Amino acid sequence: MEWIDVLVISMLPISELRGAIPYAAIKGLPPAEAYIISVIGNFLPVPFILFVLHRVEGLIRKIPLIGRLYEYALSLAEKRRGAVERYGYPGLTLFVAIPLPVTGAWTGSLIAFLLGLNGRKAMLFILLGIMVAGVIVLSTAYGIKFIIFS
Repeated sequence: MEWIDVLVISMLPISELRGAIPYAAIKGLPPAEAYIISVIGNFLPVPFILFVLHRVEGLIRKIPLIGRLYEYALSLAEKRRGAVERYGYPGLTLFVAIPLPVTGAWTGSLIAFLLGLNGRKAMLFILLGIMVAGVIVLSTAYGIKFIIFS
C-alpha cells in the first residue's frame, strides 16, 4: 500500500514528485512503478488549478488561513513567471522540469493561470515538465539507493 503514500506525497504542493520518488525508493517500490504513480499524482492537481481555480478564487480568499496561503503561493508564482513569459509554453515545461524548490507542477500551473495561458495547452506542457522532472529525480534517487546498498 506504499503506492497510495507515493500518490498522495506527489500531489502535495511542497513535496510533489521530488519527495514522492525518493520516498518510493526508500520503501522499495520498483523504479517504473514509482515513476508512473508519482507522475500521475503530481499531475492530478493541474486541471483543478487551471480550470477550477478561477471559479473558487473568491471563496479561497475569504477563508483567513487558506487565503493567506493562496496569496503567498501567488506571490511565489508571480516572482518566477519570467521564464514562462519569455519562452512561452516550452518555458513552462522547462520551469516545471527543473527539480528545485518552488518549481514544479503547482507553481507552473499557477503561473499559467496568472498569465491566462490556454488551459489545455498548458496542461500538456506541464505534463511534459513533470515527466522530465520525474526522470531526473528517479535517476538521482534510485542511483543513490543503488550506490548505497550495493
